[in-house]
Amino acid sequence: MRPSRFIILAALTAATPIPLLGAEAPEPVAATVESSLGTSSKQIRQLAFDGDAATYFASATNPAASDQFTLTLDRPVALKSIKVTTGRPDGSDKLEAGSLEVSADGKDFEAVAKFDDGVATFDPKDRSIRAIRIKPAADLSHPLVVREVAIDSAEPVATFRYPIEFTVDVTDAPEMKEWADKVAHLCERWYPRLNDELKSDGYRPATQITMTLKSDYNGVAEAGGNRIKGSVKFFKDHPDDLGAMIHETCHVIQRYRSRNNPGWLVEGVADYVRFFVYEPGKAGPVNPRRAHYNNSYRTTASFLAYVSDKYDKHLVLKLNKLMREGQFKMDAFKELTGKTAQELDEEWLESLRK
Repeated sequence: MRPSRFIILAALTAATPIPLLGAEAPEPVAATVESSLGTSSKQIRQLAFDGDAATYFASATNPAASDQFTLTLDRPVALKSIKVTTGRPDGSDKLEAGSLEVSADGKDFEAVAKFDDGVATFDPKDRSIRAIRIKPAADLSHPLVVREVAIDSAEPVATFRYPIEFTVDVTDAPEMKEWADKVAHLCERWYPRLNDELKSDGYRPATQITMTLKSDYNGVAEAGGNRIKGSVKFFKDHPDDLGAMIHETCHVIQRYRSRNNPGWLVEGVADYVRFFVYEPGKAGPVNPRRAHYNNSYRTTASFLAYVSDKYDKHLVLKLNKLMREGQFKMDAFKELTGKTAQELDEEWLESLRK
């Protein structure tokens, strides 16, 4: 069974104008991009809406007239103009015969412009639209290449700052495809926020992640490189534990150069993002008679949350940067907070006893 490809989601902040005094800037509208066509190599779908004309989506196969590439917004916006540019940066593989279509509800589409020399534009003057679709007019002798979709609208639409495409492989358990699609969509939706929590200068996160469910895997889930593996048995028994895959996605993003980082902190950072960013309030209680800062996972996450709240709200970001660069030492806690990890541990545990 071939791995399935599916809708790619984004929930990220686009650059917006500075609001007038006393006014709040509107939240950018998130987008979804999907296609009936598979992806060629690293040219993923989200690259067609990332604000960078040097990147592009390319299909793995030559499209038929029935194929499509669709950008759907979370809610309708008052559209001022659309410009879609196709073809590679060198000018090849332009869409010469095709149509640009729009939809007010994301279901019913109408053609509003034809492609000319690889470009289609539409200037509707504040027409409400929910989705944009690109369709070839006939079978093509080359891949479909969408270089950039540019949208000007009354509300800002968020471009993909951290383009990502998940591929799900449920060969071992086809009956879990619906669940796997759901959790992969969730991880895609959260990918920008997770990256913001774990960013560092010059770091470029993965743009493709494979999520595989294995029937012979006895753990819960694990990550290595750009691959996540999960247990069929565990997730059949615990279908609501979506946060476990958020945790593994954090590991893909962490991508530390050094293997000398303490395991308790590596896992603690991933669980910090899970339990104090993705699902706050679900870390559970910590027993101060048994807990210590280096107990790993949610215990370390709770310790990091305490220290972050009291001493440095960017503590986890800074610790992550040090580990990513292979420069972490235990003295980092003293340098960042003025106290050693042991002193912070005693203070944290004392706060739990009150």
